[in-house]
Amino acid sequence: MSGKPKLHYFNGRGRMEPIRWLLAAAGVEFEESFVEKKDDLTKLQKDGSLLFQQVPMVEIDGMKMVQSRAIANYIATKYNLYGKDLKERALIDMYVEGMFDLNEQLMSYNFQPADKKEQHFANVVDKATNRYFPVFEKVLKDHGQDFLVGNRLSRADVHLLDTILMAEEFKPDILAKFPVLQSFKARISNIPTIKKYLQPGSQRKPPIRPEDIAKVREIFF
Repeated sequence: MSGKPKLHYFNGRGRMEPIRWLLAAAGVEFEESFVEKKDDLTKLQKDGSLLFQQVPMVEIDGMKMVQSRAIANYIATKYNLYGKDLKERALIDMYVEGMFDLNEQLMSYNFQPADKKEQHFANVVDKATNRYFPVFEKVLKDHGQDFLVGNRLSRADVHLLDTILMAEEFKPDILAKFPVLQSFKARISNIPTIKKYLQPGSQRKPPIRPEDIAKVREIFF
């Protein structure tokens, strides 16, 4: 077995994408084993690989880790993306939990019934532009550094860039009123490991397609 982490999930973003982002930002190569049908998930469940019978699952350092937040916490700690002390880690956790709240809204859009999508879209744009992005605009402005916490890259910066890019797929001008976030996006996108992950041909996953939704439902529900 190679020393690379091995990621088990379907071939899409979902709850694995923040983990892919962290590994990529840390410059860590990883392998992927895709759950492509119900039988693939059943096999992992039956062989004892999934503690709670769910993916994402990541094989790393001799462990089979599950629960996406636990996996992300471990990777962030291992690769020095989790602040220099407890106070910085608390700030990172607060910011990241807010981002994940918005991410959940963004990801769930495609799974809404057709008659609910318009309202869901309006709700997501409202929350992004009136609740979440104003917070991060102010944090960056008040902090006066290139990064959200301290003076070096943390998982908070990585997850915020991921969230911004997802939101822009949703509404391309969503950062129009947030010049500090615009600068942040350009700056973090240019970090070499992240720039590489944003290039075509990387392991970053595209937005989910309508035809993938039925497949996801078939595997997981």
